[in-house]
Amino acid sequence: MANSKYEYVKSFEVEGEVMPPNLIVVHIDRRDFRRFSEVHEFEKPDDEKALNLMNQCAMAVLEEYPDIVFSYGYGDEYSFVLKKTSKFYQRRSSKISSVIVSFFTSVYVTKWKEFFPLKELRYPPSFLSQIVCCASLEILQAYLAWRQRDCHVQNQYNTCFWELVKKGGKTEMEAQEILKYAKEQDRNELLHQQFGINYNGTLALFRQGTCIFKTEVEDIVKYNEDGTPVKRLRRKAGIFRSENIAGRRFWNAHASLLKELGNFSEDCFKTNPDYIRSFLFESKLMPSTWIVIRIDGCHFHRFADVHEFNKPNDKQALGLMNLCAEAVLEEFHDIVFCYGVSDEYSFVLKKDSQLYQRRASKIVSAIVSFFSSMYVMKWKDVFRKKELKYPPSFDGRAVCYLSNEILQDYLAWRQVDWHSST
Repeated sequence: MANSKYEYVKSFEVEGEVMPPNLIVVHIDRRDFRRFSEVHEFEKPDDEKALNLMNQCAMAVLEEYPDIVFSYGYGDEYSFVLKKTSKFYQRRSSKISSVIVSFFTSVYVTKWKEFFPLKELRYPPSFLSQIVCCASLEILQAYLAWRQRDCHVQNQYNTCFWELVKKGGKTEMEAQEILKYAKEQDRNELLHQQFGINYNGTLALFRQGTCIFKTEVEDIVKYNEDGTPVKRLRRKAGIFRSENIAGRRFWNAHASLLKELGNFSEDCFKTNPDYIRSFLFESKLMPSTWIVIRIDGCHFHRFADVHEFNKPNDKQALGLMNLCAEAVLEEFHDIVFCYGVSDEYSFVLKKDSQLYQRRASKIVSAIVSFFSSMYVMKWKDVFRKKELKYPPSFDGRAVCYLSNEILQDYLAWRQVDWHSST
């Protein structure tokens, strides 16, 4: 199509490329997990089914995106590490973080009934994501050590807290006061002396978190005429656990990690969280500007073909997109206007919005994740006789527009572009 007079608005878009040789880590965590776990009555301090659901979502992400070679998660968070040579989405940070959090969310909703068959999903779960830009393998090692240390500290504290509340008869405020200044050894002694619990004997799933990565395994690909199996080596994602995932012994024992990421030269005994946080790939959006979050369906031509959408337009599919957009407006009060066509939607936030302190990755991921969640949850309401054959995903970006006129031209551009394409 010929360029319209509104094409100039594209110049306001910033790609945010993570330059090589930096390693890319995508960190996701749930929005308002405490409320979600209370509404859905998760077990305290840990719900094994909920954690296994998170692990299955991470497994699906590794299967979907071959550039992800390692992941680590616990509680309500997961970190995904891309291989050193990755060119995934041309290393554009917003694309990478948004599509991964979108797919993760879609899988979470899709698989909910497998893990909670008797429990209704009462409202759409959503996650936040951001890029951690690791300048070296040593920084990745420190990052992983930090997250696993956090897993241990949080789990030990929560175990003590809920034992005091559920078995010790303490109020939540009293339990907080008892644990306020308690150190690691104090918490271990409290569990042992008052409740007969050996913390080191609790499930590794809770204490250590979960690693997922691909290894070569023998797989039966067919059978000979005499019935003997024909085996081939295939790369399959598997679950692994260790007390020290950032240690040389664990890391160097797996050839796939050495090949895609490299080897640790020494063990990591101390971490400085503030130092590691300095590698967060984060940008704050320009103040006093209109923020537009544009989301697009990923590979929606294939998605439409597989689900047999009517061509050139499927009224039900468009209706589903509109339902999701309405829900986004209800969820995020700073959004004042939205416009959608086909498999994309643009959400306009008010100029003085302080949503997530105007941090681009937080805003984009929250909206993309919530939209994805709604899309899966509302599918059956719209397509009553059509099965959702695989989880959809969307990518997103944030763009700032300086004036009302430029914002109007942006919206005109999207409408003209849609009109020309149809």
